[in-house]
Amino acid sequence: MIERYTRPAMGAIWSLENRYRLWLEVELLALEGWAALGEVPQEAVQRIREKARFGEPPLTVEAIQAIEKVRHHDVIAFTEAVAQAVGDDARWFHYGLTSTDVVDTAQSLQIRQAGDLLIKGLEELLQALKDQIQRWKHQLTVGRTHGVHAEPTTFGFKLASFYAEMVRHRERLMRALREAAVVKLSGAVGTYADVPPQVEAYVAEKLGLEVETVATQVVARDRHAHLLATMAGLAGGLERLAMEIRHLQRTEVREVEEPFAQGQKGSSAMPHKKNPEKSERISGMARLMRGYALSALEDQALWHERDISHSSVERVILPDSFILLDYMLHLMATIMKGLKVYPEAMERNLEKTGGLIASPRLLLALVKAGLTREEAYRRVQEEALLAWEGGPSFKERVEAREDIRGLISDEEWERIFSWRDYVRHVDEVLARLGL
Repeated sequence: MIERYTRPAMGAIWSLENRYRLWLEVELLALEGWAALGEVPQEAVQRIREKARFGEPPLTVEAIQAIEKVRHHDVIAFTEAVAQAVGDDARWFHYGLTSTDVVDTAQSLQIRQAGDLLIKGLEELLQALKDQIQRWKHQLTVGRTHGVHAEPTTFGFKLASFYAEMVRHRERLMRALREAAVVKLSGAVGTYADVPPQVEAYVAEKLGLEVETVATQVVARDRHAHLLATMAGLAGGLERLAMEIRHLQRTEVREVEEPFAQGQKGSSAMPHKKNPEKSERISGMARLMRGYALSALEDQALWHERDISHSSVERVILPDSFILLDYMLHLMATIMKGLKVYPEAMERNLEKTGGLIASPRLLLALVKAGLTREEAYRRVQEEALLAWEGGPSFKERVEAREDIRGLISDEEWERIFSWRDYVRHVDEVLARLGL
């Protein structure tokens, strides 16, 4: 991922330095497992751990990369660098393992580390949403379907839909992270021919991870496909919220605005511009996330016990997906914390159609008064369509018709055009979310 969208903590997790450090830790734990079985001398394991200090020559990123240029194999380059560091005891290093034992298990650790940051970012966003919901849960605004005024709602209730979705994404993400982060130390085709299951179990216990149920040479890639599809789903949820902000910030609506920093400029040509550029950025990034998910799905089908076609893909999509989603979560939390809300505009827009949004309730009242639904719909629609064209408002038009107003009591009529009555169950619904 480009530096522009890489936050330092997440970027560090996907650095080569962290990758090699995790490879080393997996190898050392495997050696401990062998030593526990009495197959590798305990003293050799201790000496290897003391001498194999990553970051000290010859065990550095630069040294490993120099060897890889000759060997054309990153794990072999890594083990040779370790051998240079530890000397004679190197004969025990990587004992009984295949490259992917180390790579997939260490990658699981990266996924867990990166996943912890995503969950933290999601919690930050949930809190920002919760704060705005509590502040605006009773603020009347108009609901829109197809972009057209529908019925009254509240701004807090609108945001609660996004909050509920993010809660679901949190549960899905936590589950997908657990499923993707597993230990695999079962050898060249997964049969434990040269390394017993006890070594794998030892490493899994030390790392606090589950063991891959049945492996080939690799961890099955359905796990990673599910994870990236889940992450893409979360990105889609962020895009849904970003799209709402973008629409509400349009000049004709202007019910909310993204935070606009001191000294910020919206356009090189038009000094008046305050654009929803942060939300637009999130919409664009969601497209990338869906592309990464598609690539992960393509990685599921490998030849026989494995081929290497998935490797080049994952070197891009795993770091990029985590880095990008981390950035998106932080950006959306920033937007929500600084969101500028215009309640006067909400109330003004609510009245913009002259009561047209009361048509559903008026329809029901006429049905209750004894009309067939078809006849009630016809009478209400006649006046609604005329009101769209201008002149008297919808409320004025239906009030003037005896075959509508004359069928409804004064109390019921007041309720039909009382917007506050439409949102009387808001607190009840929000209580489901603990809000």
